[in-house]
Order: sequence, then C-alpha cells, then structure tokens
Amino acid sequence: MVPGCARSFFGFWAALGLTLACASAAGAQAPRIADIAAYQGPEREQKLIEGAKREKELTFYSSMPTEDIAALTAAFDKKYGVKVKIWRADSESVLQRILTEARGRRFDVDVMVGSASALEPLYRENLLLEIRSPALADLVPGAIAPHRQWAAVYLSTIVQAYNTNLVKAESVPKTYWDLAKPEWRGKLGIEAEDYDWFAQVVIDLGEAQGLALFREIVARNGISVRKGHTLLNNLVAAGEVPLALTVYGFSAEQTKRKGAPLDWFAIPPLIARATAAGVAKNAPHPHAAVLFHDFLLTDAQAILAGRQFIPSSRKVETPLNKGPLKLIDSAMMLDQAKKWQDLFQQTIVKQSQ
Repeated sequence: MVPGCARSFFGFWAALGLTLACASAAGAQAPRIADIAAYQGPEREQKLIEGAKREKELTFYSSMPTEDIAALTAAFDKKYGVKVKIWRADSESVLQRILTEARGRRFDVDVMVGSASALEPLYRENLLLEIRSPALADLVPGAIAPHRQWAAVYLSTIVQAYNTNLVKAESVPKTYWDLAKPEWRGKLGIEAEDYDWFAQVVIDLGEAQGLALFREIVARNGISVRKGHTLLNNLVAAGEVPLALTVYGFSAEQTKRKGAPLDWFAIPPLIARATAAGVAKNAPHPHAAVLFHDFLLTDAQAILAGRQFIPSSRKVETPLNKGPLKLIDSAMMLDQAKKWQDLFQQTIVKQSQ
C-alpha cells in the first residue's frame, strides 16, 4: 500500500489522487504475490526467509486447538524470528470471517488452516493462491486439492471412542450393523454437525441400505446428539456417553494418554477430514505467508505427530493411522451439502430429540 493511503485528506482532487495511487499500488502488489507463490529453484527458501524477515510478521486464522497452534507458531518464530498473529475459531467461522473481510475489501489474513470443506469455498471465491512448494511432493494421496490451492496439513480422523469403565474392549462393534444390537440401547452419542461423516459412511454402505440402517439404529437404540467434538470426547471420559460415534482421533488419543478411562477404535474404513492450509491471494505479508505454508508441510509435521495428529507427509510416521483410511471428498460435500445435512437431520438429529 502507498504510504499515507489511510490518512484523511481535504479537497476533492487530493482525495481523487490518493484513490488512484492506492488503486495503482494494489494492482502492482497482486502479481508480486503471485510471483512469490511461484518461487522455485535452489534459492527459493533463502528468498522467502529474507522477505519474511523484512515483513516481520504474518496473520494466521485457524481452527486448530489453541495449544497446538501455540506449539507450531512458537517453533516457527524460534526458527525464523517472524511473529505470527493468531485468530482462532471453528472452521465455519474462519470461512465466514475471510469472506466478510473480502467483501469489505479488507485483506488481513495471510494463511488459514481449517477443514477442507472451509478451504474449498475460498478457492471457489478466488481468494487463494497456488503455492508451488517442494513439500507437496511428500504428501499422501488425496492431500492436495485437484486445483492445488490448498493442501492438507494433517488428517482429522473420525473415530469411535468408548468409556473403558462401561464398555469392554472385546465387545466394541466391529461393523455399523452391530450398532443396531440391543446392548447399545441408550449408550450411543454423535456430534451434531457431522453430516459429512454420515454421508461418507452411508455412501460406502450403499445409500438406500445405509440410510435404512441408521434409521433402524436410532429407532432401536437412540443416539444422543451433542454439539462439539471436544464436549463429546469429554462426555465419554466422564461416562455420560458410553460410546461416541464421531470423536477426533487426536483428541481421543490425547485424553487416553492423560489417563482418562477412554479408548478408541475405528469401524472400517477409517474416515478422515483433511485439515488444510491455504495462502490468501491478497496476503499482506506474502513472503512470510509462503514461508509459513512451507513450514506447516515440513517442520510442523513432526510436531503434529508428537501431539497425536496424523500428519499429511509421508516422511513422518505415526502409529495412529489405523487404516484403511478414506478422506471425505470436500468438493462433493460442498456441492451436496444441503442433501446430506437434511438427511442427517431427518435420520438422526430430529429422531433423537
């Protein structure tokens, strides 16, 4: 931005001249950001580091848990001396804030991390950039969007968790059909917004057959609907929900390692959401943004694995990937959201009230 663009000037011609100068500066900035995003070759990292140190900071919007964001940003700051300003909310709120700011021609965010279902609309609104990072070559299949404007940082597996004081390990259901058995009456719980998990399971079972099965499960045994994955996880640990159908794997594992009476398993296939990173097309700190994007796909992968996440890089191993694993198709879910939201509501939520 041209210095003084934000100041107040008197007089029509001064205001007009300022407006034209600001517009010219914005137009000049856009290709520069695109050029930085396209950096390749042996000097790429050094160019990014030098530019990021001049910019001194970046702004990061994320749905990741607060403690995990802090671990990543502290490591980035320690390595590069670049501060990360954080705004944290759920993925839907991150999406809505970025869209609202863009409509107001306000461009604060540099990098965002959230569910792929939140990043995909940003691509469709032309608010992301393709980053030609060499780290992309190391990611697992399906971790990179076909248009290459977002890439998974980690895989949020959706697992089944149970209270070990109330449910024996040998009795956990092996298939979704087992959930209709009478021993699960009054013991099941689910997160209130997990329609995409529901859609993926139903599609895998065969739509007509899968819908019929879940209607039978609800009619016979009921399913308690709870808002928030963390809440549902904690209710399992407390014994209020003996068996939860949709808990994040990293959360369940972290709770288990703290000594809570909770364990988890996965009815195959193990279903996961991609939690993805994107760089804003109008990033105000473009070098720092691209450098942080690269960091999320490289150094951050081992940090995440150590915090019980499933990293997207094939270079980092984790015992928590109890495959076979199936990623939710975020583009398909975006296109068919209303259908599956309505079916989830009709089949489970309304029937459980």
